[in-house]
Amino acid sequence: MIIFPAVDIQNGKAVRLRQGRAGDSTVFSPDPVAAARHWQEQGARWLHVVDLDGAFDGLPRSRDLVRDICAALDIPVQLGGGIRSEAIARAYLDAGVQRLIIGTLALEQPDAFAALCRTFPGRIGVSLDAEGGRLKTKGWVADAGLTVDDVLPRLTGDGAAFIIYTDIERDGMQTGVNVPALTHLATVSSVPVIAAGGVATLADVQALYPLSKNARLEGAISGRALYEGTLNLQEANAWITAQD
Repeated sequence: MIIFPAVDIQNGKAVRLRQGRAGDSTVFSPDPVAAARHWQEQGARWLHVVDLDGAFDGLPRSRDLVRDICAALDIPVQLGGGIRSEAIARAYLDAGVQRLIIGTLALEQPDAFAALCRTFPGRIGVSLDAEGGRLKTKGWVADAGLTVDDVLPRLTGDGAAFIIYTDIERDGMQTGVNVPALTHLATVSSVPVIAAGGVATLADVQALYPLSKNARLEGAISGRALYEGTLNLQEANAWITAQD
């Protein structure tokens, strides 16, 4: 089970939002590259990066910063936010990103998403962001009118290499993970699943861990909890290692 520290970039700074609201952010570092280095030094095996400006605007806003982050690290980076064309995807992969996370494009342009998966096999994942069980797009501000079960067969059939499931109501709120929803998804999914939203303490990691053995859970993303210290990355990794 992998713990993915999150570095979310907004206006050139590392921030965390509450429930995905652009106007409700906390700046945790003025230097996202330094933040990325810190998590590698703390034992991160992967880094999760989000271009929040790209997610809201639909255009890549932090490409140079992302390139600097990848150059500074020895661990792989996955990235999401505003990746809505092959050209943008290729630019980020050329910048050193290992794999990409697609949201809006996957739900609203199925043919384009399938083409992206064919062009970059094994490197394209999907972010399924749900509020009250309904999926959101365009930086969580638009209702897709769909549920996870509605879209999962198509997405995996089109070539999605992994799924990130975010419970929007819990994201940045440190209220714990939605274990029932994740249990269902990790059980029915044919590709690895990563949990996001509400991973606040070691107890949350411990609650999810069985799904990494009995289902398709690959790991969990955590941001605010790691920055504020309610979850300690070294402690979590040590606990996981002890179970393995």
